Amino acid sequence: MAGTVSLEFAIMRSLPRLAFIPLLLLTGQALAAITVSAPWSQALPPGSPAIAAYFTVHNDGTEDDVLTGIASPIAGEAGMRQSTGEDGMMKMQAISSAVVPAAGNLTFQPMGYHAMLMGIAPGTELQPGSHFPLTLHFKQAGDITVDVQVLQDAPAHDHGT
Repeated sequence: MAGTVSLEFAIMRSLPRLAFIPLLLLTGQALAAITVSAPWSQALPPGSPAIAAYFTVHNDGTEDDVLTGIASPIAGEAGMRQSTGEDGMMKMQAISSAVVPAAGNLTFQPMGYHAMLMGIAPGTELQPGSHFPLTLHFKQAGDITVDVQVLQDAPAHDHGT
């Protein structure tokens, strides 16, 4: 009888800990819902003070997520920008966040959303074939670091629309 009481006590003590298992599984699913594809940047002459980076964020989840910022060790400052047409003129403005819709995409491309890296570290190679890391900060998915490929020209499928 004494063994039964201690077993019941052990099970009762474990129940609060077991309640966290579904929460941990859901957190893992939320993290797996965001992926980033085709990160690229266009080659610039040596000593260029800034560079733009482009990519597509895919959200396979059932809830929106928010891209809240970016960072890269090659830049003294990094931010997100949006180019828009207004009165026949292109305008670029800083944005603090961008929504990645549930079951949808958010595309960073020329003449639209883009990552802007300023204060490029001296000696940073921004020629075709080189790469640099870019970390994207998401509200739900956390940080995702991608390897940005530096290209001579924009990819053929990206027409800036």
